[in-house]
Amino acid sequence: MTTLVEKIYLAAANVGFLKICVWQPSDGGTAQTHSVGFSAPDQDVLSGLGVSTEFEMTYPNSCFVGLKSRESVQIEGVAYQVREVMAVGDGSEVRAKLMRV
Repeated sequence: MTTLVEKIYLAAANVGFLKICVWQPSDGGTAQTHSVGFSAPDQDVLSGLGVSTEFEMTYPNSCFVGLKSRESVQIEGVAYQVREVMAVGDGSEVRAKLMRV
């Protein structure tokens, strides 16, 4: 069953609002590729109501299950290290803070 958050992310990906992210789990698991929301430092967020001060990605909780701090991801071919992973709101969406490497 597809959740509302998954439907929203699918719609956003279909119109080009999301970035492609690849995660190769450090435990040797199969690489995963999903579309994620991505914000970079000094990028407007919340329709101009704020400015992001760090790299972050957001995604539905059904994607990147098991992603944790110190793992590496690639967004549009650029490598980042995950600093922190946290659930957002009711837990159906996840936010990961990233550091460019």
